[in-house]
Amino acid sequence: MAKLAADLLEQIDALADQLLVRITEEIEIYRTECLVSRAELRASLIANMDQILGRLLGERGGDLSAPRLIGRTRAAQDMPLPEVLRAYRLGFAFVWERLLGAARDSGQRSVDALLDTATTIWELADDFSLALTESYREAMSERMIEADRRRSGILSAILDGPASGSLSAWEVAKLLDLPYEGTFLVVVAEVTEGRSSALPRLEDRLRRLDVGSAWRSQPHHEIGVLSLGPRREPAAVLTAVEQVALGRVGVSPVFHRLDGAARALRLAQVALEALARGTKGIRRLDDDPHIDLLVRDRETTRRFVLRVLGGVLATPDHERTTLLTTATVWIDARGSAAEAGRQLYCHENTVRQRIRRLEEHLGGSLDDPRVLSDLTIALRAIRAFPELGDRLDA
Repeated sequence: MAKLAADLLEQIDALADQLLVRITEEIEIYRTECLVSRAELRASLIANMDQILGRLLGERGGDLSAPRLIGRTRAAQDMPLPEVLRAYRLGFAFVWERLLGAARDSGQRSVDALLDTATTIWELADDFSLALTESYREAMSERMIEADRRRSGILSAILDGPASGSLSAWEVAKLLDLPYEGTFLVVVAEVTEGRSSALPRLEDRLRRLDVGSAWRSQPHHEIGVLSLGPRREPAAVLTAVEQVALGRVGVSPVFHRLDGAARALRLAQVALEALARGTKGIRRLDDDPHIDLLVRDRETTRRFVLRVLGGVLATPDHERTTLLTTATVWIDARGSAAEAGRQLYCHENTVRQRIRRLEEHLGGSLDDPRVLSDLTIALRAIRAFPELGDRLDA
């Protein structure tokens, strides 16, 4: 066997030319030279045959540097792994054919020796193919991680606001392959303990909905900018998010230019924080005119709600809930007791009685624009932060 391998090593240049012809005839992607040139392919054939025959000579130990290099190189060239492995199979079959031909020319003793070591040769083929596959996948994994980091860094330019980087929102849109203007949402999802992802397989679902997305991963959260494309209503998108969520998820109001992503992120974070810890669910904030003021300073907002609605919040649960619900519906109905009654399934006089009780707790009439304004903003704050509407202890 050593003699057969040594004889083939002396012919390695001619063998590489023959194998080059076979591979380019049988594998189209090598024939077109779109990714790998003939010269590079020939050099890799020589390197791998040299290492294979050297192993058969007993001179190379367990050296697998050639297949590992090819794996990383082909990954960098975006060569499909099945085609690379197919070329390897052709290469080992070619080496076997040449060994068998040389053994027959040498005599029966050489043929017997070759057959006795056939298992070793095919085990060697497995070792080389495995080394190539592992290095290919390692390289592809590194590329994917690097691409994710790059996209995450680019996304930061709009999520962290104008001061975070030199890229404009328009440049970010081009780099992330997202439109600059359209219909967008920001999603903030909590990564729960023991999980590597907050929204597993969501991107596949979004692609099926024709929704583009870009993501930034943090230790405890995943943040995504979703481009709804022609889909104007986010209902189907929110359903897809809710179906895969493993923890709390906050969703921003819809916005229409990428430079609004930083504000949308703040609102999505507020929506998430309003959900109880340890629960699983999704919450989306409405784009209320007062929302930016309310979320800027939670403690100030809490004190304002207590000042306006403290008397209501101190009442028993049933009365507190009834008064807050009636007030919200009455304001949304533009002060119409009849319309509020229709929505609440009660008589309009019942609505008026509840409003009078509410005014007693407010310490003023809702005919006073200042009292009405304070009530409206306080109710908006409770809508943004539901815990602010909890009953006060005596």
